[in-house]
Amino acid sequence: MVCKDAYSSDRVMPVRGDGRSAGINSDAAGWLGSMDRKRKSGPHTDRFDIEGLSDETLAVHAGSGNDTATGCVGTPIYQSTTFLLNDDQYRSFAQGYARDRFIYTRYGNPSQWSVQEKLAALEGAESAVVFSSGMAAIATTLMALLDPGGHVVASNELYGGTYNFLNMELPNTGMSATLVDPRNYAAIETAIQPNTQILYFETITNPLLKIVDLRRLGEIAARRGIRLVVDATFSTPIVTKPLQFGAHVVVHSATKYLNGHSDLVAGVALGERKLVDQIWARMLNFGGCLDPHACFLLERGLKTLAIRMQAHARTALVVASYLETHPHVRKVYHPMLASHADHRLAKEIMRCGTGNVTFEIEGGDEAALRLVDNMKLARSATSLGGVESLISLPFNSSHSSFTAKQRAEMGIMPGCIRLSAGIEDPQDLIQDLDQSFNIIFSGRETVNEK
Repeated sequence: MVCKDAYSSDRVMPVRGDGRSAGINSDAAGWLGSMDRKRKSGPHTDRFDIEGLSDETLAVHAGSGNDTATGCVGTPIYQSTTFLLNDDQYRSFAQGYARDRFIYTRYGNPSQWSVQEKLAALEGAESAVVFSSGMAAIATTLMALLDPGGHVVASNELYGGTYNFLNMELPNTGMSATLVDPRNYAAIETAIQPNTQILYFETITNPLLKIVDLRRLGEIAARRGIRLVVDATFSTPIVTKPLQFGAHVVVHSATKYLNGHSDLVAGVALGERKLVDQIWARMLNFGGCLDPHACFLLERGLKTLAIRMQAHARTALVVASYLETHPHVRKVYHPMLASHADHRLAKEIMRCGTGNVTFEIEGGDEAALRLVDNMKLARSATSLGGVESLISLPFNSSHSSFTAKQRAEMGIMPGCIRLSAGIEDPQDLIQDLDQSFNIIFSGRETVNEK
């Protein structure tokens, strides 16, 4: 079976792994079996119609609703491990729709359904499943969508945990990965092998904030019959929606912007119901479900996602513009700066900027460490996406698992600093940076105690 892709006049191959495909081997039956059965989106509770609502409104209302038993406006926490069984639930096991019934919290819980429905509405997905961490979402998704012997073509500028999973865990299961420049589309095509089943890329690379052309990746995936999985942690659905560009599954570390308050570790995978059902089934085996109270925290945090992302983006751009004129700053990376190599692409596929700014200062990593230690508002800590500004050095945090040579090949040079701009007034952050620069480059250094 072949069809035409919207982006290309070339013939489009059936997706490897679908029932319509022979899978990796010509004699294989196909790892998903028949994909013809229909299933409604969700699972979801009975809510009002959210069709056509803006992201700002969806963030508040999707998945939320007045509790029919008490009338409470806030979404309740269903802190229960198990639910009373009845004939319908017994049938759900036998007939394959257990995901649509409340049976046991690892399978599904009203708190999980609520936040999943909100996330799916924001992403424009049919279904979502939440996890106990971003890495749980990433690892489970890849294991669910790969056949034994499967191969992944991925970015060579990945989050360190993903890099470790591809290079340490996949080989242990007879699978493999090839890492390529995320902006070299000829190299991506060349890296595709007969057993390649997944393209795996991040919307915005960490820490240099390169923008990946999702349109081209979607076209390659469709034409070559490969799943496109996109990590959109740095952008969120407020900035860009990868499913609109041909992605099959989107994953997030919900620890970051989606929650936004630095008090929760969580992850999510989103996409077509049939694919997310496969990921959910693997999640049951691995056990990485999200507990009800964490679901409550995430659902609460999501209500302000749209306005938070606008504030993050605004603050980050003001700070990036200041850094670009600073005499001790060698280079600034922010996609909404005209000087960024991907500025035009960013304007085309991003609806607002990101909240991260990366910059390189004189004096290498030693000076960068001193700058970070003397900051007062921006806290020296790993992670990103919280309402408070966090500052860190890739060489000893997010990219510590890479060698110095690998970091240099990525363009991460000594003196590289990543600032996750919070929602503070940008002028206060600029003043904080100024005082730290003045201390370390004037010899008046006294390390700030935090």
